[in-house]
Amino acid sequence: MNRASPSHRFGPGLLAGLAAYIAWGFMPLLFHALRDVPPFELVAWRVMFSLPLCLLFIALGKTWGDLAQTLRQPGLIARLVTSALLIATNWTLYVTAVVHGHVLATSLGYYINPLINVLIGTLFLRERLGWRQWAAVALAGAGIGLLLVGALDMLGTALSLAGSFALYGLVRKLTPVSAITGLTVETMVLFPVALGWLLIAAQAPEGLRIAHGGTTAWLMAATGLTTTVPLILFAVAARNLPLSTLGFLQFTAPTIVFLVGVALGEALDPVQLACFVLIWIAVALFVWDLWRRTRYLNPPAAS
Repeated sequence: MNRASPSHRFGPGLLAGLAAYIAWGFMPLLFHALRDVPPFELVAWRVMFSLPLCLLFIALGKTWGDLAQTLRQPGLIARLVTSALLIATNWTLYVTAVVHGHVLATSLGYYINPLINVLIGTLFLRERLGWRQWAAVALAGAGIGLLLVGALDMLGTALSLAGSFALYGLVRKLTPVSAITGLTVETMVLFPVALGWLLIAAQAPEGLRIAHGGTTAWLMAATGLTTTVPLILFAVAARNLPLSTLGFLQFTAPTIVFLVGVALGEALDPVQLACFVLIWIAVALFVWDLWRRTRYLNPPAAS
């Protein structure tokens, strides 16, 4: 049986990772428009609208057999329950921060996350970094250090976001299921909790915000698509890229989030700007080193 080589998997993994992070980068715009919706209700609707889309992808891909086989394996279910709890925690922290006007705090969290990914990859997965990559880590760390000094009030949210998503990526990388199968099981795990929360919220005097109709209802329905597609792309990337490489790709999302936060009116001080510059120098160095390694491993064919 022919198996795809690591170089063949790297390209699709890289594209999937970039697409996921770009989508996540612009996601604060959606949640900013939904800032009048309570965060827990918004997260619950993300789950409710995501599960039908996941099942649709399963049907289109004709992978019901994979889903059934996964559901028969307690070990896989345990891992996916863990990843479901981690991503639900991450969603709740993220939505709460955005709807309360702390977009830059989420940006800081996702700047920290790649460093945690690098740490996990080198300590637990035996991934090795070259000196240029370590230099990039040092530059990014220096930038984040500046931001931490100037933004201690953001630290709790930022570290919680970074830690929960780094652990989610690790669990998904170590769970041998396809992207869509894993996400489907995760949303199945969260569905009863989300449904229960919505039933409780419906009893409140103001009721469910989605029942108010208008643009809010349509935007809340769109959270299913904006939740499902990037997570599937991320899972594809997590299965096919070194965790350290995946971590540095993630700088795409917080940079976009950072700019979105500034565009929405959050203050940008010199310390934050210095951090922004240092991190992008680090990303440029890391990407350049990846390009050099790829050329060395896959030289142009001779005429």
